[in-house]
Order: sequence, then structure tokens, then C-alpha cells
Amino acid sequence: QVQLVESGGGLVQAGGSLNLTCVASGSIFNINSIGWYRQAPGKQRELVAGFSSGGSAFYADSVKGRFTISRDNTKKTVYLQMNSLKPEDTATYYCKAVVYGVAYWGQGTQVTVSS
Repeated sequence: QVQLVESGGGLVQAGGSLNLTCVASGSIFNINSIGWYRQAPGKQRELVAGFSSGGSAFYADSVKGRFTISRDNTKKTVYLQMNSLKPEDTATYYCKAVVYGVAYWGQGTQVTVSS
């Protein structure tokens, strides 16, 4: 079993920043499998950022240049630094891990960007 706990969401004005944290525990040994997703009301959940099999980061076009994903292997933690936030970034943000083909999700953290 794998547990994921997100934190760091909140209310911020447009142009502001937030740093989300996803802490993994349980039977997960490669946190490269953890990615960040988001879901806005009435929309499908979408991939925001993650790591390739080689460990390099990739991003959705909508967040490139503004968001940065990083990890701390010793802490089994993945971060999402979000800068220059826009109202359209408003969503619930989730981290997801895939371990032996099984997907695990955190409970999500709400990000609200006011204009």
C-alpha cells in the first residue's frame, strides 16, 4: 500500500506563488513515479507535471515556465512550486503514484487564485 498526503494549497492573488508538497509513505521506493494533477470544477482531471522514466521533469503546456516540480528522495517528497499563478490555475491539486501498475491518489489540496 502507498499513501500520499498533499499540502500547501490556499487562496492567493493572481501573480502570487504557492508551493505544494506531496509526502509518500508505504511501499514506494521510486518517487519518480509521482506526478501532479489538477481538477477544476466541471472539468476533467489533467496532468500538470511529472517525471519521465529517466528522471527529467515534464510539464503541461499551460504551466511551463511557471511551475517547477522537484523531489527529495530521502524524504519521499515531491514538490510543486507554482509561480505567476493565474485564476485559471484554480483547482484541486492531487499527487498520484503508480507502483507496480497500481495508481494511488492523495486526497487533494485546494488552490484558489483570485483575480
